[in-house]
Amino acid sequence: MIKKHQRFFSFMLFALDGFLLTVAYFGAYVYKWGLYPISQMDYLYLKAPVWMIPLLVAVFFFMEVYSSMRSRLFRKEMLMIIRAHLVGIVLIYGILYLAKMYIYSRTVLLVFGVLGIVLVLAGRYAVRRVLRYLRKTGYNQKHLLVIGAGKVGADFARKVASNRDFGFNVLGFLDDDMAKKGIEIHGVRVLGDCSRLPALLADNGVDEVIIALPLRAYDKYHALVTTCEKAGVRVRIIPDYFGVLPGRPKVEEFDEFPLINIRHVPLDDPFSRFTKRAFDIAVSLTAVIFTAPLLILITLGVKLTSPGPVFFRQERVGLNNRPFDMLKFRSMRVAGDNSADTKWTTANDPRKTKFGAFIRKTSLDELPQFLNVLRGDMSVVGPRPERPFFVEQFKEKIPKYMVKHQVKPGITGWAQVNGWRGDTSIEKRIECDIYYIENWDLLFDIKIMFLTVFKGLINKNAY
Repeated sequence: MIKKHQRFFSFMLFALDGFLLTVAYFGAYVYKWGLYPISQMDYLYLKAPVWMIPLLVAVFFFMEVYSSMRSRLFRKEMLMIIRAHLVGIVLIYGILYLAKMYIYSRTVLLVFGVLGIVLVLAGRYAVRRVLRYLRKTGYNQKHLLVIGAGKVGADFARKVASNRDFGFNVLGFLDDDMAKKGIEIHGVRVLGDCSRLPALLADNGVDEVIIALPLRAYDKYHALVTTCEKAGVRVRIIPDYFGVLPGRPKVEEFDEFPLINIRHVPLDDPFSRFTKRAFDIAVSLTAVIFTAPLLILITLGVKLTSPGPVFFRQERVGLNNRPFDMLKFRSMRVAGDNSADTKWTTANDPRKTKFGAFIRKTSLDELPQFLNVLRGDMSVVGPRPERPFFVEQFKEKIPKYMVKHQVKPGITGWAQVNGWRGDTSIEKRIECDIYYIENWDLLFDIKIMFLTVFKGLINKNAY
């Protein structure tokens, strides 16, 4: 069973990281000083890994890098490892400074830091690939018993069945509704009522119990949890409030009182906001510098093909429902009224210039929005902002529409790279936007940027 081998597996990861970091250290030394026998190495460099490597691995441990990653996306695991590695490297720098070891090569430290994280991430990826193969062939399985064969339990079993590479296997359901006894739900049989729980746990075939009962069965929770803990089996509860609460809830605490935050937004965290802002500035400055020749050519194209200003400014709704002026290269003839604020652009819109149609189709008209990002109105990645006229309409028709304004709007977003751009479903766009808001991390932003480059720039729905 998995629980018998979890400690051994964690120790193997611990040892693998230590080995890879040691390889990285000596690789950094060779990069700086060349291939010298160990006997000829400077004593300072020879003793350094004796304390540096254990320190880094200890930081990994205390920052929960060795916690179970079975049901966690590799992107999330990568971020945890990168964060822990950076903390460890900063500690090493701090110790060297306090110990006044100024003669220690900064090149060795820099190469060690970069090579170390690359090797550790590569090692984790290899481990994941091996485990995925083993799990698909029936090994390294974690056996679950689900209590509750209603909608919540059935949805959970369906998710498990669609993610076999995570290595979970539902042994069966328990439910006090006798009409369900013996039936199969998503290929999993209802084994009986909850009175069978002690006997099933005693067989040592259950690694974990999932309680998926409705709120009306709350009085049963205490007895079920007590039975599981008496048998030494881990138990987790799927709260049946997803039909009531609109978001992905997070349990917080106020002076020992648990509070349910109905929508967890990672960017509410100050450090996450700082990280995203620093990333936005770096990307925007780089984009403006490298596309400067292109910006000049587009400017000339706009001026030569139609009279009027180069930039088109339009009021959009941004963070916390605050309006701002979004910049674009002008792609239409100058109108004498405010029709652009209340009308959609159509495929054969007579207001577009020929050059304007080209830059709209290729998304080149969006490039000035990097200036909006530098000014702080927008982010590189986020939900696309809309005009106030349409915001007022959509918030009445689509209940979750205004959630998108809990983060800064973006030049590109998860909805756009999934094809929900232009004249497409607003509901689908909001689903993608909310998923992005609730699952944000820096690697997710990088993924969306790459997808934008490879499949999001030219779009048939971009009028």
